[in-house]
Amino acid sequence: MALPRWLRRLLLVLLVLAALAALSTWLFAFPRTDDPGRADAVVVLSGSNEDRLPRGLALVRNGVAPVLVVSDGARTVPALCGKRRPFRVLCVRPDPFSTRGEAEAIARLARTRGWHTVDVVTSRYHIFRARIIVRRCFHGDLRMISSTPPPLDDVVGSALEWPKLFVAEVLRRAC
Repeated sequence: MALPRWLRRLLLVLLVLAALAALSTWLFAFPRTDDPGRADAVVVLSGSNEDRLPRGLALVRNGVAPVLVVSDGARTVPALCGKRRPFRVLCVRPDPFSTRGEAEAIARLARTRGWHTVDVVTSRYHIFRARIIVRRCFHGDLRMISSTPPPLDDVVGSALEWPKLFVAEVLRRAC
């Protein structure tokens, strides 16, 4: 006995949603991350939030790199900018203010300062897309380091990654 058309459509929609949920979990909840290692700089993307900056600070305090770069730091954490501790803190405001702008800033800093290895810290849900975009601009050794956002930020951030990934892969492929 054949299933009614409405039930077949419903099952198809549910199957597509289940596949999308599984793919989202794989790409955004459990992305491939790298272990931190000796680097020329640790870069914190949009570094003002509560999970990324502490992770980046911990890395430089543990001697991973002599420089911490904080994206949008002059606006969000001005007390850190330009300071010399056991490490140097650089605050940049990428233009455009986006992951692509941050990738361009990383590449520019690496060229002018002779950096070959960079550890980039971002929220877990952002790792997959950020790796693609930064790799387009920075051609040295790149390690993507995950921070763990609060649960609600993780869910919302993961949902917002789909349209942003579409833009990065279809509309704005250049560095």
